[in-house]
Amino acid sequence: MNSRQAQQALRVTRQIQGKGHALHKVTHPATPVAAVVDTGTRLTPVANAAAVGSHRHPLANQHANARLAHCEESVKGRFEAIPPALQAIAGLHLGAGFSTQAQAIAETQLGYRLPERILNDAWVSGVDMKALYAYCTFQALKLATEQFANDLRQQVEAVQDTRNFFLDCGFHAVDISPCADGRLKGLMRYILRLPLTSLTRRKAYAGALFDVETDVRHWVTTELRRFREGVPTTVDAGTRYLKIAVYHTSSSSPCHEGCAAHGSNDHQAVAAALDRLNQFRQAIENSFCCGASTDILLIGVDTDTDAIRVHIPDGEGALSPQRFVDNKVLYHATLGLSADQAGLVVHKAVETAINQHGWGTGQGAPHDGMRRLVTNLLINNLSQMDYVMDLHNGQYADIGHAERYINVGDGFEEVQIRNVAYYAHLHTLEEGVADMDVGIKIFKGLNVTHGLPVPIAIHYRYDARVPGSRERTVAKAQRVAAAIRNRYAALVEQGLLYCHLSVQDAPTGSPVEVVEDVA
Repeated sequence: MNSRQAQQALRVTRQIQGKGHALHKVTHPATPVAAVVDTGTRLTPVANAAAVGSHRHPLANQHANARLAHCEESVKGRFEAIPPALQAIAGLHLGAGFSTQAQAIAETQLGYRLPERILNDAWVSGVDMKALYAYCTFQALKLATEQFANDLRQQVEAVQDTRNFFLDCGFHAVDISPCADGRLKGLMRYILRLPLTSLTRRKAYAGALFDVETDVRHWVTTELRRFREGVPTTVDAGTRYLKIAVYHTSSSSPCHEGCAAHGSNDHQAVAAALDRLNQFRQAIENSFCCGASTDILLIGVDTDTDAIRVHIPDGEGALSPQRFVDNKVLYHATLGLSADQAGLVVHKAVETAINQHGWGTGQGAPHDGMRRLVTNLLINNLSQMDYVMDLHNGQYADIGHAERYINVGDGFEEVQIRNVAYYAHLHTLEEGVADMDVGIKIFKGLNVTHGLPVPIAIHYRYDARVPGSRERTVAKAQRVAAAIRNRYAALVEQGLLYCHLSVQDAPTGSPVEVVEDVA
């Protein structure tokens, strides 16, 4: 199955359009441009579609695109099958045989059975569709997690290659903090095409405003392990810790569909992310006198097209909002070239940005490893741009929010699909209340206005090597759930907020252990 065929299959399953997932009332039965790239050029979505025609990019990995399209089809298809199935159940007569008929519909359309208690009690006051919707959402999440975990186990070679590439570039750790927006949920697997490795860490925060103190502690843990165990490199290896922040914009609706945490103000999103990166680097230098071993990188994502904009450090490691390479420009500049020619243009664009004059002028060039990493990220992203061009005519139909659930805690790092989940990273509600409030606001528009509940998946990881870790993690999940239910009590009382609690051992791909379900 090629990527277009996979997407066609996906579209067949999409019965519900728009941002909401409401249960409706049921009744029975181009010409290539020159290879001289201006990194400040802006192209409109209409121009994108016209320019690409039936072409495919010479550097795009079509095999990977087809595999990812199949993955998107299966994962999103599970969520999108929920409303039609529940609509069919809502149309059944609540008499003898209702439960049997409802289970038959669920098994046929969803692939799993529904809670008997909810179905058996339906004759009293009707079917609790809100509870069923939440239950089905969490079941779809469970199946997606299992699918991704199985897929990860088949990517051993790719994971090792990526790990070796980071080390060859001089990085012993890569810590990525994207915005918590669900449109960036596929950042690693799709947009950047980076598999999860032992060197990478991804934690999302509203507005990419990561917690500096938490990340400094992670830096300390990483460096201590290098000192004590020599893993992944020894302290004299000269490798660096790389911190990346990822903000996002919307090229077609910048004033409305940009980052909600920054009021869709692109300049504020860039400035805030850059400020956090500088704070992190300064904190390391002030506390440990070794800022030279820490690199920072800023990446922007146009969530309409998944095109990235990479802000390139100078020779001192400093970043500038004005010094970047826009991959949307590169895509169109290299579309009609050979693979070798296109690769050369990408390399030249990076060098042009490094040596630019004016507002973005820097102090020399970054080290070779950083240049290699930036070039590799740009080339990887060309495959994703080709994916969006081929399957979505150059721009996603859902340029705004279309998440299915809120993920609270450590996150299901295995599940990496665009617009599936809004992520709130927190250990207590108090410290993450801003992230949660943004998420609830989003889901009031997506679900609550249609009478559907807000599904919240509370998920934390524990370390099985540490005595009592699982018990403490379970207690933390229960404590956070109680705090969420208390803060949003009005939604809970109306049956418009449901929590699902689970824990998982630290290694990626470990089984998810359910602590509390809907039924």
